[in-house]
Amino acid sequence: MTILEFLIPRRPLSLQTRKRESYQAWKRFVAGEAGKVWGDRPGIHSGDLHLTLIYLSRRNPPDLDNIIKPIQDALVGLVIDDDRIVADVECHRRAIIGTFFEPARLPPLLGRGLLGGAECVYVRLSNTKPVEDFL
Repeated sequence: MTILEFLIPRRPLSLQTRKRESYQAWKRFVAGEAGKVWGDRPGIHSGDLHLTLIYLSRRNPPDLDNIIKPIQDALVGLVIDDDRIVADVECHRRAIIGTFFEPARLPPLLGRGLLGGAECVYVRLSNTKPVEDFL
């Protein structure tokens, strides 16, 4: 079951950035985008959650492992009380141009991001599945 779904309408910032102020600004931006959808609901404090990220990229994208943590950290204190409840993370990168997509099979929000043509990150937080479903 999907708990939260939103789109970050810009290129993700890497955890490896040397500018800490840029990192904090990125987290605030992501939290703001999540907050538009989450509203004033209380944060989730227990359970096992699954975080899905799909980065629609142009050229010279940051490493996927370096975009996960800043986005996950941005959700702490707003959507989740602690990132320890994120049991599963899946992260994918696809080129906006040159990759075939079947729009009918995409979540509508991801489809809108793709049609926009700019770099963005689709974020979905859902309940985790049994490990057998991943194998």
